[in-house]
Amino acid sequence: MKIPSRELWSYFGYGLGQCFSFGLVGSFINYFYTDVLGISALAASTIFLIARAWDAIHDPLFASIMDTINSRFGKFRHFMLIAPLLITGVTLLSFYKIEADTTTKILYAGVTYILWGTLYAISDIPFWSMSSVMTNDSSERTRAVTAAMLGVNAGIACANIFFPKLSTFFAQYSNDKGYFMAALVMMLFGLPLMLNGFLQIKERVPPSLEKVTIRDTFGNLKRNKPLFIILLSFFFCVFHNVANGIYIYFFIYNLGDASLQMAIGIMGIVAAIICLIAPMLTRRLQKRKLFMILCGLDIVVRGIMWFAGYQHTVLLFILLGLSTLFVMMTNILTSSMIADTIEYAEYHTHKRCAAITFSGQTFTGKMSVAVGGGLIGVYLTTIGYVPQAQSQGGAVLSGLFFGICLLPAIGSLIRMGIMSRFTFTEEKHAEICRLLAERRRQATDVARDNQEAATRPVTTN
Repeated sequence: MKIPSRELWSYFGYGLGQCFSFGLVGSFINYFYTDVLGISALAASTIFLIARAWDAIHDPLFASIMDTINSRFGKFRHFMLIAPLLITGVTLLSFYKIEADTTTKILYAGVTYILWGTLYAISDIPFWSMSSVMTNDSSERTRAVTAAMLGVNAGIACANIFFPKLSTFFAQYSNDKGYFMAALVMMLFGLPLMLNGFLQIKERVPPSLEKVTIRDTFGNLKRNKPLFIILLSFFFCVFHNVANGIYIYFFIYNLGDASLQMAIGIMGIVAAIICLIAPMLTRRLQKRKLFMILCGLDIVVRGIMWFAGYQHTVLLFILLGLSTLFVMMTNILTSSMIADTIEYAEYHTHKRCAAITFSGQTFTGKMSVAVGGGLIGVYLTTIGYVPQAQSQGGAVLSGLFFGICLLPAIGSLIRMGIMSRFTFTEEKHAEICRLLAERRRQATDVARDNQEAATRPVTTN
């Protein structure tokens, strides 16, 4: 089933608008907490870890409920109508600076951050699940996931590009460094992009013939062994997430220019565009093999960066751009492989449960970001970082550079080792899809024969 280009662009647009929020929270919330709201780095880290403990409960629970629901819009589209409004509101609350004592500020930050993660799941799980119901063709899914990931990374990149400029502009009119107004402008642009995605994206893959219960969804998840290998590899982006949170400190203190954060956003957009070649590459190489090659290249690039130092700014940003490209493409492959495991679990359980499968990606992504955010506070404390100081010592500067160079390389090495154990190839997926189609035909034939038998007139002698 081929997906129309208009629909792919709308899928891209939803991811773009949604990840204005994700980019803002992922890249700037830690700095907002420590240097705008005025709470400690360790307090912020504690908030992140508590939020992820809650995510471990609500993400699979929400997803299991989604898998049991059918509406006139389909299984997932109706959530994409409600979620944009919720995300917009909670993102603005997260970047609102309250005037209160330190304890109240910590409580406010904790409540709004946990609420953000909860409501974000209502958008992100259906968003990724849509890639599995737009088509069941593996190549077309890669195109859909590429469009989605392009939007996701472009949204994060736009947050890194425009948010610093907007906050600088609004800073003169506020006492929060312009963060709230900058977030408001970003989300007002993201909201219509998400609503357009709801209007344009279609569901084509039918649900299971048998009714799915909440208990079925967890049984389906338990049987999906390839999924857990992918998710474990995905989690170890945590080292890259630590680096993402450290960039702003590195640019301020090592390079002396906070506006260089924009370069990360620009590199993200360029890398996202280059990632359009992903479907072409997956036609030539197995996804697993390509994933491992990209991780290896990231390790090499990060190693060169460390030995070259940060005095050569142009070379530094070229290497950062290459690393951004390699990691971004592995994330496209991750989502595509997750979508393929839905048929694996359906074949073994006779239940199709896309939402709970992609809740694994949503939860793991948020867990990786949050653990990364928590580690940022621990890492900054370990290297002796002093919040709101005009300058930092040499040990802090070296520690910041190590954090953006070699920590991500360690992560890529671990990811490559984990993915070496993945065996659910494209050939095995195609065979399972064939068997599922044959099973559906047989079930349809049996149902038709039963219906004909029930309506056939009874004859007596």
